[in-house]
Formats: sequence, structure tokens, C-alpha cells
Amino acid sequence: MISSNIGFPRIGTNRQLKKALEDYWAGQSTAEQLSATTVSLRKENWLLQKQLGLDHIPSNDFSLYDPVLDMTCAVGAIPSRYAALKEISEKDRYFTMARGLSQNKGKTIPAMEMTKWFDTNYHYIVPEFERGQRFQLTCTKPIDQFLEAKALGIQTRPVLLGPVSFLTLGKSKLSVFNRFSLLDSLLPAYEALLSRLADAGAEWVQMDEPALVMEIDSEMREKYRTTYARLNQVSPKLRLLIATYFGGLGDNLPLAIHLPISGLHLDLVSDPTQLEQTISEAPKSLVLSLGVIDGRNVWRSDLEKPFQTISRAVAALGPDRVMVAPSCSLVHVPVDLAMEDRMDPEVRSWLAFAKQKIEEVITVTRAVSEGRHTVEATFAAHTAAMEKKRTSPRVHNERVKQRLKNLDSYMSSRGNPYPVRKELQTRALQLPAFPTTTIGSFPQTAEIRAARAEFKSGKRTLDNYEAFMQTEIKTVIRFQEEVGLDVLVHGEPERNDMVEYFGEQLQGFIFSQYGWVQSYGSRCVKPPIIFGDVSRPQPMTVKWARFAQSLTSKPVKGMLTGPVTILKWSFVRNDQPLADTCRQIALAIREEVSDLEAAEIRVIQIDEPAIREGLPLRRSEWKGYLTWAVESFRLATSGVRDETQIHTHMCYSEFNDMIEAIGAMDADVISIECSRSQMELLEAFNRYRYPNDMGPGVYDIHSPRIPTTEEITLLLRKAADVIPNSQLWVNPDCGLKTRRWEEVKPALIAMVTAARTLRK
Repeated sequence: MISSNIGFPRIGTNRQLKKALEDYWAGQSTAEQLSATTVSLRKENWLLQKQLGLDHIPSNDFSLYDPVLDMTCAVGAIPSRYAALKEISEKDRYFTMARGLSQNKGKTIPAMEMTKWFDTNYHYIVPEFERGQRFQLTCTKPIDQFLEAKALGIQTRPVLLGPVSFLTLGKSKLSVFNRFSLLDSLLPAYEALLSRLADAGAEWVQMDEPALVMEIDSEMREKYRTTYARLNQVSPKLRLLIATYFGGLGDNLPLAIHLPISGLHLDLVSDPTQLEQTISEAPKSLVLSLGVIDGRNVWRSDLEKPFQTISRAVAALGPDRVMVAPSCSLVHVPVDLAMEDRMDPEVRSWLAFAKQKIEEVITVTRAVSEGRHTVEATFAAHTAAMEKKRTSPRVHNERVKQRLKNLDSYMSSRGNPYPVRKELQTRALQLPAFPTTTIGSFPQTAEIRAARAEFKSGKRTLDNYEAFMQTEIKTVIRFQEEVGLDVLVHGEPERNDMVEYFGEQLQGFIFSQYGWVQSYGSRCVKPPIIFGDVSRPQPMTVKWARFAQSLTSKPVKGMLTGPVTILKWSFVRNDQPLADTCRQIALAIREEVSDLEAAEIRVIQIDEPAIREGLPLRRSEWKGYLTWAVESFRLATSGVRDETQIHTHMCYSEFNDMIEAIGAMDADVISIECSRSQMELLEAFNRYRYPNDMGPGVYDIHSPRIPTTEEITLLLRKAADVIPNSQLWVNPDCGLKTRRWEEVKPALIAMVTAARTLRK
């Protein structure tokens, strides 16, 4: 049998990639220094996996920003606005595609669109396609990294995003046409790449085709057949393994197992039922890669289950036709649990990060191939840990469970319909047409981060820390008043992360020190770990909101993160339905909303940027998810008076196909990302009359470029074509914490000026 891995985290144990990228972007390091860091990280990853005993180690799973963007560049699909940049290096063109470009001479170029990678919190850069587009192999990165590992004495399995999934993930930008008509033009670039890899000595190549777990039509099925019939002919030296993950193949299973490939990877964590049919129907030449270790969550495996699964497969197929692997790339989990020396030891014993998951792969592989007795001590330790987790009183809170049982439907409904609420809110808030606001956070400066770290480490007293934060809040309030914003925010200087901040104050959560995972580019998050029943011991934000409101006569928004987003952006317990955990969080947020209202906060925003990413990949499964997701949001927000205005915010996902569900959430105002897609979301409003108020994001905060008043005005006019003026708000597309003040100030001035232009 072969032990293997689908992909490994690329950020480094101490986020070395993040620091190297941000130093380079800031002009504080050279391209050579950035390259040296990335070479070191790749070497560290490869050697670690080799030393652990892994047979198939991935290469080309490392990226400077995003593997989808890497493939875009590799096949020459660079949009003309970037290809025309002759004065900059290839590396800087790559970063411009991801981040946009601001120049002192007035030349600015927006970034490419960014959205969520399937149903995860990872973001990818969306490829752009044109009718009649030509492709060619223009980048040797996959070959270079394969040879780089080979020079270390490590034979790797290169990872490529498969051509059908690549086209699926892209968009037709300039005109509407069938993207799959480009396949014949695209495949020669893939054939050239595979041929070069074969010449370099590659034996297996992993073709990631996650689109196979989605609902696909007969045309797309035929594209898969013709694609792999061609790619399989590139070289007799090369064996192709298609990797699927994030779900079961379902009715695509017969298609997948009969493609002309050497291997097929199945995510048996998402769908363990697909194994039996695969075993019974797979051709005798097909190797099965069994994804039996959860690559998306941090819980230690109950090794007995994967052991039994692998044993069944080996008994039916023979050991030479079985690979053992994580369910998907380990980029979605932190690197190494061994670094967590301050974590509660009991909960720590229930966890496994990327390194430990590779060890689990090795353990179950050895158990089947060499005999269970060779690793019995490891099995016993896992079993004991799982039993303690199952019975621990720290996991179970009967009061919380009883509250869940007592839920009543009236708790998920506002007192009156939106038109009645709007009239009352209009009188109470006295806002102008096209009211302006921001999404919540303001720049998290080095001084803010240092003050927070000093307080956590005991170097600052509570009084000193709170005085510092109050000064920051005053600065943000005064700035917003000077700029002329209508609904203000306190800037969130006290918050480390929009989920972590709340998780730290809720029971049922635990935190790591070094549990970072990549969200996009250099952006890393440290997700909370939900290990038990969730409750709120005391108010979490009221003190800061009350202080901010005391500084101004304008309304200041109370800022909260919604239950679905806290759920999705945490590592979630795996011993009860997601819906139950989400409702527990919703009840905790409901208590906070009520306390904010009691503190005379008249506008409360509950952000739900993750609600779209939670959608199952198959549309047939959407209804069940949307029922409890929408109900959880309404449960969190419906305990207030009609006069209290409830906002929500969503970003960086495709929302057009669930716009009715967003309407069913019944927030008074929704702000939503639209700028990178040039208001593409607004197409949904040609078929659906959104009932409440809406603020389509008018500039991209994930890019350092500063928008002009004219740009923002143009986007607002596009929005006003489909959203009645009386319903339209003006805001950025996300929070401003990652931006610098010198970018934020002119951008918000431009935004307010654009709103005033429309009022005239």
C-alpha cells in the first residue's frame, strides 16, 4: 500500500510566508529574499513528510498567493490589463493580478475577482475567460518545484488543478459564452506541462478535479471523458490520479471510475458510503486513494474506523491498488499541534493538526500492511482520547441543551414586517438619502496590535489597556464625523479577529497559540475550536459600543459576528449536527443583541459573510442547510424592537443563486461585496425584488489601490438602476482592518463625496 498526502500547509509553522510576502510588498525585502524564504519553506515541508515515512509527497502545492492564480498564469490566461504591464517583473504582475495596483502617476489597475473555494473559508482568484481565448504553457513552476524536491532526494507527486475544474471556477468576463468551448484550446497547454513533468522524471501527477463532486450535466461529463482521454496519452511514463474532495461523487461515480486514469481519490470523510460501489464497479487497473483522515477539521481520528475501511478495500482490491490519504489538502488545518504548549492538555489530547494527520495516515497504513499489533499502542491512545471526549462534562451543558429543546418559532420572527419597521427606523435615525457607513473595522495599526499583545502577556494593566483603546475609538469616531459618514462604527481596535474575539468570550470554545490557516494570500486566521455546548457567560461588546455612542450624536453600530459565520470559521465539534451547534451560538448572540439594545444602541450589525460558503455543493441539498442557517440568523436578531435597525454583511462569495434566502433573513439592511465583480451581483435583482435596504460594496478593501470618486459614483449609478434609491446604502465591501490609514482616508472621502453627488 501507498501512504500519500493531497497537499500541505504552505504558510510555515510561524507564518514565515506571511511575513516574507508583506515585507516584499512593503519594499522592505527583495525578490531574492522572498525566493529564499519560499525555498526554505518547501524544503522544510518535503523533508518533514519524508521523515514521517510518507510514500507519495505532493509538490506544486506551494503557492505565493493562490494555486488557481498559479494555473491561470501557467496556461497564459492573463487578462490584457495585466499583460500590458511591460515595466514590471512577472512576480509583480502576478501580485498585481491578486491585489491590484496603485501608482503615483494616477495609473491604477483593479485586482481580479476573488471568491470562496467551494464550501471553505479559503479564497481563490477567479480566472477570467474570453470568447476565442488562446492558451499556452508560459510558466514552469510545477516542473521547477518537482526538480527542486528531486534535488533533495525526494520523488514527489506534482499537484495540478485539472482543466475541467479550472474552467468551472472561472468566469466569462466580456461576453456571455460557454466556457467549456475553450477546452480544445486549453488542453495543449496541459499536455505540454504533463510532457515536461514526464521528461523531468515524474511518475504520478495528481489532477485536482473537485468539480466532480458537484451536479454536472451531460455536456460536462463528456468534457471529462474527452479531456482525460487526451491527457492519458501524453506519456506512457506518467500515471494520472484524479483527486476529488469536499463531498461524494454521487451520480458522477460511474463517470469518474471509468475515466482513462490510473488512480482516483475519494473523500471518504464527507461520504463514506461511496466506497462500496467504487470497489464493486472500478476497473481492475484503477488504484483507489482513500481519504480516510479528515483534512478539514482538527479532531484526532478514531483510528478504528479508517482501519476497517482500508482493510475492506485491501481485501477486495489487493494492497497494490490502495493508497491511504487525508480526505483533502491539509491547507485547511494548522501545521503542528506539538507547538501548542499552553493549551489545556485534556482538549489538546483530542486534536490533530497537519503533521499529526500525516502520522495518522502512516499509522493506519502500517496497521493494515504490517499488522495491527505493530501500532497497537497508538490505537489504544487514540481510543482512550476519543472516549474521554465523548463523556467529558466539559463538552456537555444540560442548561444549553434544554434551551435548545424549548425553542419556539416566534423567537425567529421580528414583531412587524419590514415596511412598518422602516418607517419607525426612518423617524428614529433621521438619515439622509444614500446613507453612508463602513462595515465595522478600521486599520489595526502596529500600535494597536502591540497594546493588545502587551495586555494579554501582562505587560499592560487593564486600566492602561482600556484607556489606550478608548483613545483609539475617539480617533475613529472623530475621523468619521469629519469625513461626514452617517452611521458610525467604533473601529474594533480591541478585536483580534471577528470570530476569535467572540469565541474567547463564549463557553465551549478553546484557542490555539499557533493554529494559523491561510485564508488568502498573506491573510491568515486562527480559527477557534468548538469542543462543547456554547453559551455566553456575560456581555461581550456592550461596554465598547456604549463608550463609542457617548462620543457622538450620530448612531454608532453595535458590531457582532453571526452564528453561521462563527460556526463556519471555527473548527466545529463533530459529535452533534451542525444545526444544533449553530442554534446554540445564535442564542448566545441573541442575548448580546438584547443587551446592546438596552444600552441604547439603535443600529446593530450581525455579520454573516460565511453563509454562502456553507451551502452544500449539490443544489439538491441546499434546502435543508438554508432552513437552519436562515433560522439561526433570525433567532439571533429577532428579539429587538421594530425601531432597532438590524444590519448584516456578506462578502466574497457567489450570492446570486441564494438571493431569496438572503431576503428571508429579514435584516433591515444588508451590505454585500460587489466591487471586484463590478456589481455583477446586481444581476440577481433583475429577477428578484430585494425587499429591504441594501449597500452594495463600492470599493475593494482587499486591494491597496485607492478608488476615485468617479469610479464609486459609476458603481452606485449601476446599483441605482436596479435598487430603488430609497433602499440604497453606500459602503466599502468589507472591513478596513487590513488597510493603512493613508489608504482608508482618501478612499472614504471619495465614497462620501460620491454619495453626496447622488443626493444632488
